[in-house]
Amino acid sequence: MKKLYTVIAGILLTASVFAQAPEKMSYQAVVRDASNSLTTNQAVGMQISILQGSATGTPVYVETQTPTTNANGLVSLEIGTGTVVSGDFTTIDWTNGTYFIKTETDPTGGTSYTITGTTQLMSVPYALHAKTAESITGTVNYTETDPIYTTSEAANITAAHITVLGNTSGTNTGDQTVITAAQATAITVNTAKVGVTTAQATILGNTSGTNTGDQDGSETKVTAGTNVTITGTGTTASPYVVNATSGSSGHYVGELFGGGIVYYVYNNGTNGLIASLDDLDGGSGVAWSGNTSTLIGATAQNMINGTSNTAAMVAQSSTANKAGTLCNSYAGGGFTDWYLPSNRELYLLASQDILIDQILDNDGNGATNGFSQEYIAPTYGRYWSSTEITNNSAWYYGFNVGYSGSNGKILTYRVRAVRAF
Repeated sequence: MKKLYTVIAGILLTASVFAQAPEKMSYQAVVRDASNSLTTNQAVGMQISILQGSATGTPVYVETQTPTTNANGLVSLEIGTGTVVSGDFTTIDWTNGTYFIKTETDPTGGTSYTITGTTQLMSVPYALHAKTAESITGTVNYTETDPIYTTSEAANITAAHITVLGNTSGTNTGDQTVITAAQATAITVNTAKVGVTTAQATILGNTSGTNTGDQDGSETKVTAGTNVTITGTGTTASPYVVNATSGSSGHYVGELFGGGIVYYVYNNGTNGLIASLDDLDGGSGVAWSGNTSTLIGATAQNMINGTSNTAAMVAQSSTANKAGTLCNSYAGGGFTDWYLPSNRELYLLASQDILIDQILDNDGNGATNGFSQEYIAPTYGRYWSSTEITNNSAWYYGFNVGYSGSNGKILTYRVRAVRAF
């Protein structure tokens, strides 16, 4: 089954000064399949309904169309130009309540609609509504009612006013009397006329820096929501504290992000690991190192930190076009922090090979590929890790058989770069 993710790019209505408003609305949507891959260059069957009142309201107009997706999975159509099933698009009264667009889709191009989506029109299609002016007939006279000024207000500006406007000293040089704290405290109020109490007038005169009234956070009501918690009562003594909770949205395994594809996440998707979109060895594999009998030592034997292992590998001599150097010099997506994964990081990558293969092998892009599964020389479906074992051997992982092993650094296995976020 395929999924339809619709993106309302806009309800586009245009009309020239002298032309009649077109009886149609532009609509766009993107079609993806169950693995989140774009459905490209393929006809899809769609039934479009204009519903009145609610998302389950009465359809006032229904039509069908069979648009074709483009290379980006995008379908574009004009509502009002399809095969009419019921109603008349030109007679819709856009002022009569709210309206919703309901789309029903058959990804195979037929009329067995398996995907449904409903979106509210958030504003009246004004170009169509403006057609109501076409109903005016006969001669209509309008009288201008805007005020006509015979004397400019600028004539009342005096030199004293100009002086006040030009004052930049920070001192009030006009006639705006500044009320002192003592004067504000002494204010007496006719509460019958203005509704201000003597206590409120006293607050106006408070200059101590201490809030003596009831103005605090309790007047602002904050409510918790999805993945958001609120503590505190909103007062000065116990102010609100807003926190995100677990389950907040983040990155996910299989996401195309950071120059590659995400294969491991933690901290609710805030952090994780990314693999490059293709192997870096050119298809025939490369040796682990140019020094096939030299022990690097502890700096290259970490089981979980491929970054430090790769740095130690690159520091050796004769490393050109070898596993560690290929990853260290890779700049996929504009990033320069790629490295050869450690033994455990490579194991985590292998645990997601089915999902990654499905996404990268079926996206229609020859430059993005899943992992090699062949069991033929010279690579045998094996990928190098950056974790050294002895002076002449290092860890690898066999993607075709699903286990880790060790072998000579001189052998030519495949290479896939990773980076952390």
